[in-house]
Amino acid sequence: MKVSSEGIVDGHFLDKYGKRGDAFIHGMPSLSIPFRIEDAPEGTVSFAAILDDYDAVPVCGFDWIHWIIADLKKTEVKEGESRSSKDFVEGRNSWSGKFDKLPAEKATGYGGMAPPDRPHRYTLKVYALDCELGLEKGFGLNDLVFAMRGHVLARDMIVGLYDSKKH
Repeated sequence: MKVSSEGIVDGHFLDKYGKRGDAFIHGMPSLSIPFRIEDAPEGTVSFAAILDDYDAVPVCGFDWIHWIIADLKKTEVKEGESRSSKDFVEGRNSWSGKFDKLPAEKATGYGGMAPPDRPHRYTLKVYALDCELGLEKGFGLNDLVFAMRGHVLARDMIVGLYDSKKH
């Protein structure tokens, strides 16, 4: 299985998907990234995806979750589909955590990149699953991880940098 994104050019996420973009909801960058899945294994029923920032750990003490998706039933997610697609269910992101304190319903969906200290590496991990997970809108990363146990057929990951400052 292979995952790719037109939103990553020369190893960098395009500005519009984060703090330097023009689309915001509740103070969060809200234009979600596009991605495509190719060569999913036979028996794939759905996909799950996690967009996160391990470089946030030194800043806030944990991996910052930007977007989590379950029960994705297609192989292409178009730019800006967060909060409007009927082809997947979204969980809450870290903007609902102890730093930004948004209620879970406002932080469900894509919450884009805004590294506070330096360029960060963001990972998009996609999992091919042998079932639908049946999670409800606003689920947490922990719900997703434990629901996927024993159902992952394949996975792939892409990494891109994002810098909040102008180049």
